[in-house]
Amino acid sequence: MTATHDVVIIGGGAAGITTAARLKRAGITDIAVIEPSETHYYQPMWTLVGGGEASIAPTARPQSSVIPKGVTWIKAAATGVDPEANTVSLDNGDEVHYSWLVVAAGIQLNWDGVPGLVDTLGRNRVSSNYSYDLAPQTWEAIKSTTSGTAVFTQPNGPIKCAGAPQKIAYLAADHWQRTGVLKDMDIHLILPTPGMFGVPEFAAGLTKVAERYGINVHFESHMTAVDGDAHTLQITKIPTGEVESMHFDMMHVTPPQSAPDWIKASPLADPNSPFGYMEVDKFTLQHTRFPNIFGLGDCTNTPNSKTAAAVRKQSPVLVANLVAARKAQAATKSYNGYASCPLITAKGKCIMAEFDYDLNRTPTFPMDMTKERWDMYQVKKNGLPILYWNFMLKGVA
Repeated sequence: MTATHDVVIIGGGAAGITTAARLKRAGITDIAVIEPSETHYYQPMWTLVGGGEASIAPTARPQSSVIPKGVTWIKAAATGVDPEANTVSLDNGDEVHYSWLVVAAGIQLNWDGVPGLVDTLGRNRVSSNYSYDLAPQTWEAIKSTTSGTAVFTQPNGPIKCAGAPQKIAYLAADHWQRTGVLKDMDIHLILPTPGMFGVPEFAAGLTKVAERYGINVHFESHMTAVDGDAHTLQITKIPTGEVESMHFDMMHVTPPQSAPDWIKASPLADPNSPFGYMEVDKFTLQHTRFPNIFGLGDCTNTPNSKTAAAVRKQSPVLVANLVAARKAQAATKSYNGYASCPLITAKGKCIMAEFDYDLNRTPTFPMDMTKERWDMYQVKKNGLPILYWNFMLKGVA
């Protein structure tokens, strides 16, 4: 079976729903969203869930409640795109024909990318805030660990919310400090990067936080294997390939990530991207080879941090440029690479990192955002969920 729609959006996450709502407000009436999941998640809250600062249930809502009225919901998963035929293949064997395509397919979590990881997830005090089911177990692992070695990992390559692996380390350390056992903990943070953060002003603040908790930071390193039953992991130095083994008593894991497999195998992929991300112009968000295809969010090769905050700034740019393209006009708006990363450093403390492609700071509020702030913690915990559910997903923020 083949359905036909004017604008087809692949993905019903933050990027897809926000863009569908904005396209409707722009006067486009025939829009379809391809999304197999019955549930929509507010994933930025999962760090706070893992840190014992929030509950998991409010982060999930029925997908039907966020699909804009008048938008067709195709409950299936995309498996491929033929940009010459203007069709999307679905996992149920159907095809969808489009005049204009928006790819907002998100990022793929490759749990099997680390040997031994799948076998130990949810066991042996190994958990991850990158899963709705596992995030509450992170808090249980933190609470039940009162001495020994705690490891927090970040994989090599782009990931969604690159600050998340650090945030949970700081929340855990803060808990252990508050309960008087920090002195009995040996905390290790495994980072693939040469520094704490890409923007020097924020990196300086995070260095002080890590030192305050006595966290041992392993730069330019990543976990390459884990044996959960033996409570050991393998750490590889990225520049040299040197391998060391480390014992752990609890561990928070961030899985390796990439574009979805079907994008990697499609003509949409950037041939120079080792992770298969979709190729778009980083300013206009239009595909560089197929002018009736646009992309935004985590699945594209734009060199910004992959965050919901980035999507909030990308979506109005994409919609304006798609509307212009429909009229055979040049792009009218440009995305500057804005991203926001609320770097939680303790219960009630947050460094609000906002920056653009050139790593220039782009603060929303007229305060010193390089410092730990109580008010920015409240924005992260209480303000941003309201912004997300009530304004961003409705295309008005």
